[in-house]
This record gives sequence, structure tokens and C-alpha cells, in this order.
Amino acid sequence: MKQSILLILSLVIVSCAQQPSQECQALETANANLEKSLEMYVSVWEDVFEKRDVSLINTVRFDSQAIVVTAQGNVQGIDAFRVYFNNYLTGFSDAQFEIIDAFGQGDKIVKHWRFKGTHDGELFGIPATNNKVDISGITLVAMKNGKVLQEQDFFDNYSFLSQLGLL
Repeated sequence: MKQSILLILSLVIVSCAQQPSQECQALETANANLEKSLEMYVSVWEDVFEKRDVSLINTVRFDSQAIVVTAQGNVQGIDAFRVYFNNYLTGFSDAQFEIIDAFGQGDKIVKHWRFKGTHDGELFGIPATNNKVDISGITLVAMKNGKVLQEQDFFDNYSFLSQLGLL
């Protein structure tokens, strides 16, 4: 799917190179903005987990009113966003986060990820179980002016809670 989208974009860009127009210039600008957003987005999440540093979730990369959509209710604001994701770092001292793929269109990004670790710390109020988890999921991302505005994760929560030994 990603290859077909890239092929279509490549064909449009080649066509635009042959006959530049306002539409083509707008498309090229949008594509360049998307590429910048994707590069920033992937690098910030890799850095947050690799460096174990939630201070990288800041207004340089995230909208000040950034939202995490959850089943328990939305988490809104940069500080709350940071606290929310810090749970994964404190709950899993050996957390490994891999972005398998990321792609998008316009101001939307889709991230396919994998998360592994040992639950050896408190996670959203759940005491350590010392069980290992290995889950994968998808995150839908909305961008605004090159910054993360909203994220919503989709993964098998039943599997996650089972691996933690909570079911």
C-alpha cells in the first residue's frame, strides 16, 4: 500500500515537473511538509524511548494543547501528554519501542509500532508484575503546523493485560 501511494505521488510529481502549475506547486509543498513531519515525528518518538526522556515531548514538536485520545477519556495539554507517556518509561525500565512503519497524507500520520519490555515499575497505578510484554499496534496522528496535535493508539489491550498477568 505504501509503495502504491509513493508511486502515485512520484507520477504526479514527475507530471508536475513537466507542466508546473499552482496545483502542482501546492502538492509539492504539501509533500515536502509531510516528509518533514514524518521525519520529526519518527525521530522524536525514537528519542523519547531511546534516551528515556519525556522532556522531548515539548512545544517545539507538540502543540501546547496536544491530546492523547484514550478509552478512559482524553488527556489534554503538553504536561499531561508528557505524564501519560512517562508511565511507559517508569513501568518498563527496559522498554523497547520500534516504529515499524510511518506514513501519511496531508496533516495525518499513521504509525505502526512494536513495544516490548518487563513490567518492573508502576504503570498507570498498576504495581509491577515483572512479566514481559510484547505488543504491536497502530497510532493515528493529527498534525498541526508541523507539530503533533493528537494521537490515538490502537492495540490488543486484552493481550497486553494478559501478558501483564492481570487477566
